[in-house]
Amino acid sequence: MTDAGLPLAGVRVVEMTHMVMGPTCGMILAQLGAEVIKVEPPAGDKTRTLGGMGHAFFPLFNRGKRSVVLDLTVDDDRDTLHRLLATADVFLENFRDGLLERQGIGLAALRQRHPHLIIAGHKGFLSGPYEHRPALDEVVQMMTGLAAMTGTREKPLRVGSSANDIMGGMFGAIAILAALYQRRDSRAGTDIRVGLFENCLFLVAQHMVQYEMTGEKPLSMPEREHAWPVYDIFDTADGERLFIGVVTEGHWQSFCRAFHLQDLADDPTLATTTDRILARGRILPRVAAELKRWTTADAMATLDRLNICFSPINRPEDLFSDPHVLRPGGLVNATLPDGAAVRVPALPLEWNGHSIGEGLHVPALGADTAAIRAEIASTTPAPGRPA
Repeated sequence: MTDAGLPLAGVRVVEMTHMVMGPTCGMILAQLGAEVIKVEPPAGDKTRTLGGMGHAFFPLFNRGKRSVVLDLTVDDDRDTLHRLLATADVFLENFRDGLLERQGIGLAALRQRHPHLIIAGHKGFLSGPYEHRPALDEVVQMMTGLAAMTGTREKPLRVGSSANDIMGGMFGAIAILAALYQRRDSRAGTDIRVGLFENCLFLVAQHMVQYEMTGEKPLSMPEREHAWPVYDIFDTADGERLFIGVVTEGHWQSFCRAFHLQDLADDPTLATTTDRILARGRILPRVAAELKRWTTADAMATLDRLNICFSPINRPEDLFSDPHVLRPGGLVNATLPDGAAVRVPALPLEWNGHSIGEGLHVPALGADTAAIRAEIASTTPAPGRPA
């Protein structure tokens, strides 16, 4: 799809963010058609040079943006930033409270000078006792109990991706879309603050409310009480493993028939789901022994035919050979600053039947500085922005 066919075509976003949460927000807006201008210091966003698990951060979360280098310790560059903001709809930042204020571009100063602007700050915490603290994805997973629920209290385990940072960027994008919708009538700016901690709190809300309603402490994922009799990982005949979830009465009956366990389906002591949950110690060894007789391919084909939930135990690299991931539009191509191409999962939605985000470029540092300086020198702010 072209930008002209996307909902945010014509929206200009100025982004001063780094790492994952803020850049994710800008990346989503860019893929929805917004022009996102990333303002970087002369040395560039530090994420550009990360290694290890951070190696993909910059190219993944900065696709489709333009890069402008400004040194905000220099008066002329600060003036350039303000002239750029005068043409923008949205300003994204994710710096600790006080840092931008010391440079004269804090929230109050920006609001006074650019009353039209939607300002979205991605922070560690929302307003309150912890608002001064920095935060990382792993920090808030430990604080909210998500790590203890994924592992245990004795051995907490963080989720295996930057899940909170990414989800925080999503909430930032949601709030910005709402502010853009509201501004159609008011033409007034909005101050948005997104909290990484509160984002993770949202993720564990189901466990908090369970405790609030029952008074019982929720068990971690490895210790949890199962709600279904078969909801486990099983070995297959060819040395692979499958997760299988048998979650309805119909599934139980068809699973037992197909996998030669009819005696379990006919057993009057296993008549209800509760009976079967209480008998998991008897049922699971039978199911495990039967699955060991099946190849992975045959078991998956049978489960697919029965409409029973299942999954192989994949690693991220396995997904590059998954037929659903490889369907048209499942992966999109991005071009790195050196011209190399990488494949990236598309946004998890379709817009009028099409995937979004094909062919985006990762900007080289400062690649658009001269062009954007020339543009704002001769640009009149659009309707809804101050003239």
